[in-house]
Amino acid sequence: MKHLLAIRDLSPADLEDILAMSEESAAKPFADKGVALYFEKPSARTRNSMEMAVAQLGGHPVYLQKDELGIGLRESVEDVTRTLACFHAIAAGRVKDHRLLTAMAAVNALPVLNMLSDTDHPLQALADLLTIRQLCGRIEGVKVAFVGDANNNVARSLAEGCTLLGAELITASPAGYELQDPPAGVRQLADPVEAVAGADIVYTDVWVSMGQDREAERRRAACSAYQVDAALMAHAPDAFFLHCLPARRGEEVTAEVIDGPRSVIWQQAENRMHSARGALQWLLKD
Repeated sequence: MKHLLAIRDLSPADLEDILAMSEESAAKPFADKGVALYFEKPSARTRNSMEMAVAQLGGHPVYLQKDELGIGLRESVEDVTRTLACFHAIAAGRVKDHRLLTAMAAVNALPVLNMLSDTDHPLQALADLLTIRQLCGRIEGVKVAFVGDANNNVARSLAEGCTLLGAELITASPAGYELQDPPAGVRQLADPVEAVAGADIVYTDVWVSMGQDREAERRRAACSAYQVDAALMAHAPDAFFLHCLPARRGEEVTAEVIDGPRSVIWQQAENRMHSARGALQWLLKD
């Protein structure tokens, strides 16, 4: 049985397969089957993209919140997973702890899809790679610069995807905010100018993510020299700008950049739906 918990679980052929299916016209493999969408953390893009993707594939999305399932309180993770398998073709989770998804997948009652965890964000990486290929006509050989806090699930999954498909990923982060255990070939620098020089893609994310409010002041101070502004983008004159959203204008990126002509964040956001459709089809394939 297939599961998709992290980009590193895929082979290059699997990843290419998902991206190809993301761009195809939607078939209807679900045939009125359900897809359980379990949310421990809210999200505008994830819920909208997943519900629309399931509907496009002929399925019925069912939105579930933490209190409704009571995993580990009213029922074990194993019993909840087997219950979901009675009604659904796939279970997807946006969770705080990646180990919950691992436990669900270990039951092997139905395919499990990671919509976000503390360690990985494969659906965002799929949308990023799809966007890069649309913009550059390829992924192999494309230079991607990730600026700011790279010690997060978005950067990790993007790094794994770039490595699998031959893109060059360079990060620029302050000390203590580097990507931990990066895939082979990822270069980590301290200087954002050096990182973005000649890049095809410049990517950033918020400095203070959901649940990090107590660290906000320290994070902003550490990352203040890593704002993506017009001066930094001038070192990558042909680069497109990406951001996984939500964004905080005036912090990690200026309004001039994110709302400017080289920003493709809305194309990237729409691709969350298309790549979700590809991931769902891949999980049911064969």
